Amino acid sequence: MAWVMLFVSGLLETVWASALKLSDGFTKPVPSIVFMVSAFIGMWLLAYAMRFIPLGTAYPIWVGIGAIGAFAVGVIQFGEPLTTLRLISVGLILLGILGLKLTSGGA
Repeated sequence: MAWVMLFVSGLLETVWASALKLSDGFTKPVPSIVFMVSAFIGMWLLAYAMRFIPLGTAYPIWVGIGAIGAFAVGVIQFGEPLTTLRLISVGLILLGILGLKLTSGGA
């Protein structure tokens, strides 16, 4: 269950990062509220997951999920460039996430 919570928390990191971009420096109320709610719930889920998954595993995986999600939203929603080097870089983040998960032992 902790791994599911960690994954959902990582997805919420993508939501709050996207809402932060859309909030235009907290000048738009709806994205600002989405940011605050998703950040709070995401942090709560991360804290829950860290009760069972070591810090050195949970936090980097959480950041990686959020980073990959933010990259995808940037490309799809905001028209950011999709280059070979950027794809390779995101692939390396994904490999790091998988490596941490596979070597986390019983956590």
